Amino acid sequence: MLDDLLPAGFHASQTRGDVAGVVLFDEERAAVEGAVAGRRAEFATGRHCARQALRRLGASPVPLPVGEDRAPVWPDRVLGSLTHCTGFRAAAVGWAGGEVLGIGIDAEPDRPLPAEVIEHVLRTDERLGTGAHDRLVFSAKEAVFKAWWPLERRWLDFHEARVTVEQGGVFAVDVLADRTVACRYEGRWGAAGGVLFTLVTAVRA
Repeated sequence: MLDDLLPAGFHASQTRGDVAGVVLFDEERAAVEGAVAGRRAEFATGRHCARQALRRLGASPVPLPVGEDRAPVWPDRVLGSLTHCTGFRAAAVGWAGGEVLGIGIDAEPDRPLPAEVIEHVLRTDERLGTGAHDRLVFSAKEAVFKAWWPLERRWLDFHEARVTVEQGGVFAVDVLADRTVACRYEGRWGAAGGVLFTLVTAVRA
């Protein structure tokens, strides 16, 4: 499903559950040293998906350490994003230098958000009172932030992005914060097997 959302030239890898026996580079192991077993497995599977996607892109498998901002450090000239939720892990990558300046993917369990989360992350004009819609808007904002952060390197509050779900598996994104990079944010979404997927690309203006 995720592959269907990607722009041309981008590749993804996804898996249900964790992959056993993933060999991590030293820099990667250091990032989860001391973490609980579940977190280590989740992290390793994410790196496995990333390397599978990089291989499809034609890039060499390299360490993907965690940066000071806790985001993965992608190889030079590669745009990438990771996501995970219960029972699902995925990565998407593409070459930098084209019309796409950034990418963000998010996966969420396809079920309603708790009421306290809705109040925190959704603007008043985004609340339709339906569980599926609320979860979709939340996931879209998570994907927006992942595309935004490598370009702007500053926090984007949930209320600084307005998401409007449209027909045909797309959503519009209106970033209300000041920015330094001239681009527009475009969104696509889908759902399969109890998982909701969102993709956001920052496209050259």
